[in-house]
Amino acid sequence: MFTFIASSISNMNLSSPSGHLLIIDDDEHILITTRILLKRLFFSVDILTMPKELTAKLFVRKYDVILLDMNFLPGNTTGEEGLDVLRQIRSTQPEARVILMTAYGDINLAVKAMKNGATDFIVKPWANQDLLSAVETARRLDTSRSYQPDNTTFEQEPSRMIIGSSPTMEALWKMVAKVAPTDANVLIMGENGTGKELVAREIHNLSGRAEAPFIHIDLGAIAASLFEDELFGHEKGAFTDARELRLGPFEKASGGTLFLDEIGNLPLTLQSKLLTALQSRKVTRLGSNRQIDINFRLICATNSQLGELVKTRQFRDDLYFRINTVELTLPPLRDRCEDIPVLVNHFLERYSSQYKKPTLKIGNEIIRSILAYEWPGNIRELQHIIERAVIMCDSEKITIADLRLPVQHDSITGNSSLNLEMLEKEAIRKALLTHGGNLTQAALELGLGRTTLYRKMEKYGL
Repeated sequence: MFTFIASSISNMNLSSPSGHLLIIDDDEHILITTRILLKRLFFSVDILTMPKELTAKLFVRKYDVILLDMNFLPGNTTGEEGLDVLRQIRSTQPEARVILMTAYGDINLAVKAMKNGATDFIVKPWANQDLLSAVETARRLDTSRSYQPDNTTFEQEPSRMIIGSSPTMEALWKMVAKVAPTDANVLIMGENGTGKELVAREIHNLSGRAEAPFIHIDLGAIAASLFEDELFGHEKGAFTDARELRLGPFEKASGGTLFLDEIGNLPLTLQSKLLTALQSRKVTRLGSNRQIDINFRLICATNSQLGELVKTRQFRDDLYFRINTVELTLPPLRDRCEDIPVLVNHFLERYSSQYKKPTLKIGNEIIRSILAYEWPGNIRELQHIIERAVIMCDSEKITIADLRLPVQHDSITGNSSLNLEMLEKEAIRKALLTHGGNLTQAALELGLGRTTLYRKMEKYGL
């Protein structure tokens, strides 16, 4: 085998080593032999046996070429696992060239893989010369044009203004892709900082109204006395300071999308006025008796549980049903921890470039501290903390001191719950945060071995 590998390399005109390559396969024999075969082509050749470790790898290093097996679970020959991992790679490192590997050659699967962004497709068992040729060709490909998803279907692929490939986010993107081409009213639910406005803009951008205006109104910031003027506009001379005609956002959004943010904060007295305009699709400016037709796509958002507000009669049920033909719920950041390293990398690249610190890095121990934090402010809080850390960092590597994560309240002493698993999870989270992600120190404080701590961290998603 090794003689054959050496002769295969010597018979090819290969360029000097450069860049990084990743091999993902559950067959350790293939990993070892392929790594030896390709080491001549790349400065580094990393290997993975299971795709669940991929997120961390993609965070630490950018890869020029990735060799990806199509099947990992025993008995599975459909290739769907490989396609799922391919989509994760494309959303995280779209510039990487991906070659898919499978023992089950199928032309339909090959076409599907290429449409999803694969560079090439190779069937096991392969001749070494064929693999070397495929990898060398992929490495030389021009990546100046980023990958664009296949648009042959009726549903457009979301362009991912919000980063994340966790199962909850993938489910969200599928719903966005379905609802965006329609004119259905959409209600977006989620905590502050989860990205509700970004999702609203994504729906607008993927709709047939993308070239028309996207008008954003924060209903929570409008005084009751100014409601009609702020939303419907006024005629010149309608009141003392009305020196000129003012079009309201309902008119400005004509042909496009109207985004009503924080609709849950709207008082009952004003909800009826909003409902009347939405039902009739007409507005009347202050100082006028003429009704004006309005034509927009309505998207609303709130961090309140509107269903509960309806039950307690704090929100009109007829308005509730009017605005939520389709309801989308954004998960809090703590419920999609697997997306956090990718988000950290995204914000680190943005702000290290903005503040002229292009070589700035962040270590795995800091990532563990970030994962241990609850993130009550969600993505917005993460973004602000990474920006501040980049600004404050005086070295080549961000430290826990630069990060300055807020001290979390001790939920063990303050929580009346007797759920032992929850208490254990919080104890581990606190120890990790206290020791800056140092597993040895955290394990000592908890009275656990490192292996046991690793296992429990995986169990609780820490």
